[in-house]
Amino acid sequence: MPPVRVLVVDDSVVVRKLLSEALASTPEIQLSGTASSGAIALAKIPQLNPDVITLDIEMPGLNGIQTLREIRKLYPKLPVIMFSTLTEHGAAVTLEALALGASDYVTKPTNSQSLASAMEQVRSELVAKILSLSGRRQCPPRQTAPQLLRQSRVRSPRLEILAIGTSTGGPNALAEVIPKLPKDLPVPAVVVQHMPPLFTRLLAERLNSQSRVQVREAEAGVALEPGHVWIAPGNHHLLVVRKGLQASLELNQDPPENSCRPAVDVLFRSVARAYGPGALAVIMTGMGSDGARGAAHIREAGGEVLVQDEASSVVWGMPGAVVNAHCADKICPLAEISQEIIRRVSKERRDPSSRGTARA
Repeated sequence: MPPVRVLVVDDSVVVRKLLSEALASTPEIQLSGTASSGAIALAKIPQLNPDVITLDIEMPGLNGIQTLREIRKLYPKLPVIMFSTLTEHGAAVTLEALALGASDYVTKPTNSQSLASAMEQVRSELVAKILSLSGRRQCPPRQTAPQLLRQSRVRSPRLEILAIGTSTGGPNALAEVIPKLPKDLPVPAVVVQHMPPLFTRLLAERLNSQSRVQVREAEAGVALEPGHVWIAPGNHHLLVVRKGLQASLELNQDPPENSCRPAVDVLFRSVARAYGPGALAVIMTGMGSDGARGAAHIREAGGEVLVQDEASSVVWGMPGAVVNAHCADKICPLAEISQEIIRRVSKERRDPSSRGTARA
């Protein structure tokens, strides 16, 4: 299989050199070219025919957002990874880029890092995303609906909490699901989206402005309430703890799991302990397998697990891992997930006589 061809677009000579050297060390990737501006990049795309583009946000002339808009008009399916700064402005513009169709993002190394550590950060984060978005790192094989239905069990008591895990492509997936939830959602919701600090707060603010439910970045000690959504802050694991009838949020900086902090597995395990069969977990688009072990804990405790389907996922790594582990109750297209959530969390409340029937 030929290597993945990458076009690096950045106005900084230093950054172009850093990225070029990082990518050159990976045999599966070939640097097809570089561009110092958005205009040059647009001219080079038909000449170089790249498989993936890395695109700086801050550039003179056509900036990253303007260049992305043009790329999406001409090449709607070409994967684009934004290269952004770990600042409030960089985070806000990155979220805008994701909403406009960017596939993913990588944050630039900080000035305090040595060249060696900067190279390693770029290599570990960027290379994995390039290979996943180009399809070179295969997801687990897709499992058919009949196989999943054989795994169905007696339906649990009424659901009391919604837990969502997502990564690559997640901000847009969350923007499709959360704004469709009703203001009177009868359960609280907790979310892990793999993102650094600042990004998670701005994501929560963006979703809150679009939604009928209240969306906030999670804070330690906050009591869970129906109709509220809490997003794990970057660089902190989010857990749900329960004392008697009251559940609240807990944050920690324990070691990363699956190279992630926050990690979906950490959240899901805590939800399984706190709510048992009253938990509904949803795994959406994302690279890797974070959430698969947590989904198994949810199922073992009697809860339910939904996953996003392959066709609507940017990367079917996390959902595919759950399906491959036989831990999915249902596979849903992204457009149907919100209605499936509403149906499941509302069903027992509407029809108490249905307790004990088989799951859908």
